[in-house]
Amino acid sequence: MDKPAFSTDDERWAAVQQRTREADGLFYYSVRTTGVYCQPSCPSRGARRVNVAFHASRQEAEAAGFRACLRCKPDQPPLAQRQAAAVAQACRLIDAALDEPDLATLASACGMSRFHFHRVFKAQTGITPKAYGAARRAERLKHGLAQAPSVTAAVYDAGFNSSGRFYAASSGVLGMTPQRYRSGGGGEAIRFAVAECSLGALLVAATGKGICSILLGDDPDALVRDLQDRFPRADLIGAEPAFESTVVQVLAFVEAPRIGLDLPLDVRGTAFQQRVWQALRAIPAGRTLGYAALAAQLGMPQGARAVAGACAANPVAVAIPCHRVVRNDGSISGYRWGVERKRALLERELAQD
Repeated sequence: MDKPAFSTDDERWAAVQQRTREADGLFYYSVRTTGVYCQPSCPSRGARRVNVAFHASRQEAEAAGFRACLRCKPDQPPLAQRQAAAVAQACRLIDAALDEPDLATLASACGMSRFHFHRVFKAQTGITPKAYGAARRAERLKHGLAQAPSVTAAVYDAGFNSSGRFYAASSGVLGMTPQRYRSGGGGEAIRFAVAECSLGALLVAATGKGICSILLGDDPDALVRDLQDRFPRADLIGAEPAFESTVVQVLAFVEAPRIGLDLPLDVRGTAFQQRVWQALRAIPAGRTLGYAALAAQLGMPQGARAVAGACAANPVAVAIPCHRVVRNDGSISGYRWGVERKRALLERELAQD
């Protein structure tokens, strides 16, 4: 039977000297000359071994007369948990405020400096506080356009300080004009076609800006209904001969990913989703990356679950290659269009390597 980690004083002392974060919570150490006790990863100046004692719990250290270190705060939840709670509090403040709080206000509410708060927020969420606030305004606007008495009222209710400022960025926020979005995409022309490929049914749809949907499935009718649900009042145009060349290019790309897809995309998502999708497009064909590794690459080591959610929301199969993201152990799971299709795509790319 394997012995527990850090079960001897020599192992504990080595962890303290190396400031091993994995040892935090497993034991604590006290310093006789300062009268404080710390987590093993404490960044404070190192103590001499002769002055150090080890404790199984913080209660044991406090019972021995030591007080909590003010730097590593061993009497509080772990640092990552405290930072996550602080970011959640900041998000609640942004969500509740009509006028977005500035960086100094958010940092002060979380008990951090502006620089440190900005760094922690981005590490936890993958985006800056400003980008989060913009995304929340966009969400409020989308909800408000369906209920407010006018577009102008929805714009101000969402937190935009002027209608001019909003209209200048409305295409990026909504993907279409406010009036068109308000009518459920009414009047927007979306060309689409359904074809058969080696992976089953394939639906390709495009706006005037670019490809907005590439869907895979077993039932062509279900794919069309999926498109209708996304654009309930858009003008869906099917079986148009001029669109056939676009469909042929997508079909060829699905069968041979290394040829690339030289077509513009029109994908709409939150700031965070867009950031993840951009990172996905940078993964070369024939290569894979774990969810945790991709999250770390985006500067958010605790964000694997959020990255997985952005992958699941991807509206354009293969063109944004979420199939190249796998479990941390390399196994295949979690694909919106079916695990077997994910496996087939990866095998196809490896065969062309």
